[in-house]
Amino acid sequence: MSKESKSTTKIVTGKHTVMSYLTVNEPKVPLGGGTPKYSVSLVIPKSDAVTVAKIRAAIQAAYEEGKSKLQGSGKFVPALEDLKTPLRDGDRERKGDPVYANSWFLNANSTTKPGVVDKDLNPILDTSELYSGIIGRASINFYAYNSNGNKGIAAGLNNIQKLADGTPLGGHSRAEDDFANEDDEDDDFLS
Repeated sequence: MSKESKSTTKIVTGKHTVMSYLTVNEPKVPLGGGTPKYSVSLVIPKSDAVTVAKIRAAIQAAYEEGKSKLQGSGKFVPALEDLKTPLRDGDRERKGDPVYANSWFLNANSTTKPGVVDKDLNPILDTSELYSGIIGRASINFYAYNSNGNKGIAAGLNNIQKLADGTPLGGHSRAEDDFANEDDEDDDFLS
């Protein structure tokens, strides 16, 4: 008996995904206003072919499920290749940014706070543990949208699993890193 593989719009990224522009502690109002959202830019190494294949299949599934929405009041459904989709090439769209070199990336967001756990599946309550640059996995869901003449496939953020600390992105350093290797030779600078 053969099992048919059912295509799904929900996937979990691989274990080497870098979380950039991570906003999971408090929602942020998008540029131009609107509803505050939690969000992340998921940076996926091009070597992670399994995750990229899952993303492409989920985008296709979201397209198939969302054809009526994409058609709207028009006479036809636009072809998938004519729509804006979330998976983007870091080497093309972020030239010169070493974080995005040799990587794919996509932005995912949600109006609902995502669950965030550590490698042992314990909730992360210390918000200082969650910063742009952590490495882990993300649960995301793809869906079709048709709003104000804009049509495409987007990614919704479900949950995040932090597996390791990474290099903090955006010029912000962690206090632990700043003071870890300081010499004690100027402890008596007042004498």
